[in-house]
Amino acid sequence: MSRIGRAPIAVPANVTVTVDAENLVTVKGPLGTLTRRFVPAMHIAQTEKGIEVSRPDDEAKNRALHGLTRTLVHNMVVGVTTGYAKTLQINGVGYRAEKQGKRLVLSLGYSHPVYFEEGDGISFELPDNTTIVVKGMDKQAVGQTAAKIRAKRPPEPYLGKGIKYADEKIRRKAGKTGK
Repeated sequence: MSRIGRAPIAVPANVTVTVDAENLVTVKGPLGTLTRRFVPAMHIAQTEKGIEVSRPDDEAKNRALHGLTRTLVHNMVVGVTTGYAKTLQINGVGYRAEKQGKRLVLSLGYSHPVYFEEGDGISFELPDNTTIVVKGMDKQAVGQTAAKIRAKRPPEPYLGKGIKYADEKIRRKAGKTGK
C-alpha cells in the first residue's frame, strides 16, 4: 500500500471540502476556492480523521494514481489556507523587473521589454528590482508561471546572467584561458 496515499489529509477548521459523486473535489478556504475533478476509480471520502483516499485494487495504474490523488487534494487544502510562492532572482547588468499595475515588465537585454500579466489567481511581488515573487493558491499554476518567466532568459553557465530560482545553484564553467 502507498505510504503517501494512505495518510489522511488534515482539514483546518476554516476550510470546507466537498466531494461530488463524480470525484469533483471543491476546497474553500480563506484565500479562495479550488475545484478539480479526479479519476473516478479513486475513492475520496471525508472521515473524522480528515480526507482519505483509497484505491479499488492493486493494479499498476491505480497504485500510481493513489499517492498522486492524495497529494493533489493536500496541495489544494494548503493552497487555500497559506498559498504557494516561488522566488526568482535576476542577475546581469541592466537586467531588471518592474510592475506597472497588474503587469510585470522585464528588461532582459533584448531590444524590447518582456511582459507578463497577472491573472488566474497569480500575483507578482517585487521586493526589489532584481527579485520576483510569484504567489497564488494553485501550486501547479505558480510553478508554471515561474517556469515561463525563467524561460525568457535562463541563467548561462559562464557569467551566471539570467533569471534563476532563488534556491537554484548554477554550475559555472571556466571561461577561455589565455596563452
